[in-house]
Amino acid sequence: MMRIAKGNGSISLLNALLRISLLAGACVLSACSSGDSETKAAGTNPTGSGILKNGQLSYSAADYYQQSEGKPGGTLRATVAADTNTFDVHSISHGNVQWLGRIIYDALVYQDEEGNISPWLAKSWDISADGKVYTFHLREGVTFSDGTPFNAEAVQVNLEHMRDPATKSPLAAAYIKPYVRGRIIDPYTFEATLKEPYAPFLDVLAQSWLSMISPKQIKEDPKSIAEKPIGSGPFVLESYTRSQGASFVKRADYNWAPPVVRHQGPAYLDRIELIFVPEAMIRYSSLQSGQSDFTLDAPPQNAQAIRANPDLRFHSRIRKANPFRSLTFNTERAPFDDVLVRKALALAIDREGVAWIAGFGEFLPKSDYLAANTRYYDPSFKNALVYNVTEAARLFDQAGWTERDAEGYRTKNGQRLSATLLITENPGFPNSVAVAIQADARKAGFELKIEMVPLAVSTERRYAGDYQALGGGYWHTNTPDGLYILYHSNSIASEKLIGQNSSRLRDPELDDALERARKSTDPSELQALYSTAQRRLTELVPAVPSYESHHMIAYRKEVKGVIFDTSHNTPLFIGVWLDKAAQ
Repeated sequence: MMRIAKGNGSISLLNALLRISLLAGACVLSACSSGDSETKAAGTNPTGSGILKNGQLSYSAADYYQQSEGKPGGTLRATVAADTNTFDVHSISHGNVQWLGRIIYDALVYQDEEGNISPWLAKSWDISADGKVYTFHLREGVTFSDGTPFNAEAVQVNLEHMRDPATKSPLAAAYIKPYVRGRIIDPYTFEATLKEPYAPFLDVLAQSWLSMISPKQIKEDPKSIAEKPIGSGPFVLESYTRSQGASFVKRADYNWAPPVVRHQGPAYLDRIELIFVPEAMIRYSSLQSGQSDFTLDAPPQNAQAIRANPDLRFHSRIRKANPFRSLTFNTERAPFDDVLVRKALALAIDREGVAWIAGFGEFLPKSDYLAANTRYYDPSFKNALVYNVTEAARLFDQAGWTERDAEGYRTKNGQRLSATLLITENPGFPNSVAVAIQADARKAGFELKIEMVPLAVSTERRYAGDYQALGGGYWHTNTPDGLYILYHSNSIASEKLIGQNSSRLRDPELDDALERARKSTDPSELQALYSTAQRRLTELVPAVPSYESHHMIAYRKEVKGVIFDTSHNTPLFIGVWLDKAAQ
């Protein structure tokens, strides 16, 4: 286990890191070819192609459907930073599933361009008056790549697999927790019964983590899903080498893309060759040199250089639901059991500085708890926790931490105001961000020690509640119910639940608003309830939101037909094609 000692003098650390980042960015830019292109920008734009109006973010509907037919053939060479280590999408919460799952799997339903539920493998559905029974009318003629038909039995088997304790699902099981039982009415009609009304049910079924896997494989050999998955999607996994790469081949008889996408027939690409490349500079240089065509993890430090290169294209998309958190407080452990201390430290952290260090100017700073493009987002609270050292000092004083020791740290009754931040080696939360937060805390008189542990250790301690604060993390979902997943008391981890409420927050007012929102289908009531939840979170401060959760991609100009998934804002590959004339 490695511990990082507190920094000496905080006044220059954050600025020094910013200067280093600026110099690094300048070096990258100077090494690149210049030239005008349709994606060149004079400065960064953290919203990408999104439109920010009155605090709310939206994207063009045309981003989500195919504009014209493409040309079949060719192999797309793609890179990504990390391996999911399993293709059993029900068993993980890995962010790559958002786009990876769409390559080999299909889902029961799909969101449309406005976020409303639309058909996919289910062509229609009925909901009972009490909101507890969903009857799905399924599309006929769909098969999995092993020849097994998609039908009502397949839906039932998949839902059972998601909640099977053996699957150890950290996400899918939680999303369908209200599901009680299923009934096969006929081969293509399935009835799902919930224990209580659950308005997000259809939204979560549209997500890639809840895709449909071959029921034959689930029943006969569920362990094989990890490395030899069988789906009904537009591509079939041909080969996979852990931590190295995977190859996918087109399924020639595929013809059931979601209607929203406006794509008919099989995918255009013959193959996708995916390579796992943890090093950001190698992902960038291989794209620049033409060794790869596409990267699903475009390095933000190279974003300006990519924009300036006429041979490359760059997209930054913001995911719905919960923004990126730099800190999550354990509200059951001192000193973060005091809301005044939590709020004071949150106000003492420079969000813009943190966002810049992590995203090189490409990330949109964030001070509230719901992404700006999420349904029922209320921008009224977007400034509630902005950087304010004067107010932070006042709150620390109000909490009783008024004295200072010889090193300048705040004390009360002879005890130093101190806590330990638990982190892991994570590209999404680099050590430089933790150190910058430590420096901001130091300026406010708070001793924030940093403890780095392996991911497995961090996960074990997180579920056991053995920490004072956690570093990094985001939770994307396509519904504002993500607030329930992260902050409702029912989501606190236990021996029976892999819960995601790592703040271990328990608040009756917040719980009530989130519970009522799950049961409501009235838009006006939902807006009021989610506004209440957003307000209450800025009062309770269970975590420190720092910037929106961005997904950045880049590709060569020969790559055409890139559109985005309506749930995840990540690319769909069914309509991608290669324009040889552009080479």
